[in-house]
Amino acid sequence: MPVPERIDALDRDLLRDRAYHALRDAIVDGTLAPGERLRDAELTRWLGLSRTPVREALARLELDGLVETAPQRFTRVTPLDRRAARDAFPLVAALHALAAELAVPRLTASDFADMLDANDRFSGSLRNNKVEQALAADDDFHAVFVRASANAELPRALDRLMPGIRRLERLRFGSLAGRASVRDHDDIVRLATDGEAAETAAKVRENWLTLGALIDRTFAAEDTHAAGGIAGRGATDGAPAAGGIAGRDPAETRAVGAGNDIAGHRHEDKERR
Repeated sequence: MPVPERIDALDRDLLRDRAYHALRDAIVDGTLAPGERLRDAELTRWLGLSRTPVREALARLELDGLVETAPQRFTRVTPLDRRAARDAFPLVAALHALAAELAVPRLTASDFADMLDANDRFSGSLRNNKVEQALAADDDFHAVFVRASANAELPRALDRLMPGIRRLERLRFGSLAGRASVRDHDDIVRLATDGEAAETAAKVRENWLTLGALIDRTFAAEDTHAAGGIAGRGATDGAPAAGGIAGRDPAETRAVGAGNDIAGHRHEDKERR
């Protein structure tokens, strides 16, 4: 039988994917701030798409944990959440460790060269406080194991989890620049070169859990700072902080300022495109 014609359906899928990736990237890089309200009219105008693919993309992002909705109330970027981070990091660590264990017997000379190159770029980017380059190099390093594992389910699972992890890293990068990942990467390469699959996997798992612990510490520091601020309010108790809004949580208050200029920001982006 002839191939069915599904051009309309294919176009719709492509538009939905385009909206999904654009919105996901904007959430991960902080263009859309934690807690920021997402309004259909603004998003469709920014992306140059109709409402249907945008709404479908938002539904997918909600499954990814990057967007949350309250029916008839709001759709917003998910605020940073300590519990969600604590849940995600052990899972990400286990998946990357599995990738390493499966990959070690399969690694080629080219794979080792790719890891060494990625770690050199990672080290240089950390020294120069270049966030995007550092995270891209770290992704490239661990991607070698994921690719060499030859397990098709691993990249699918990580594709859902890693955007949330990278969002946390970008927003907390100043607190993470001193971490020992470069040395960890060196140890990982050495163990993999020696063919020590289980030891390599254990080191990869430790590398990701260390990052999770560092990010958890930034939440603890914020909680301590917030508690100190409340204790010191005294006679001003019940009044909003300077520039803030009474009754808002801090993430929503910060999002308001971002929301005030987001339409203009997107308009400028669209004109540049």
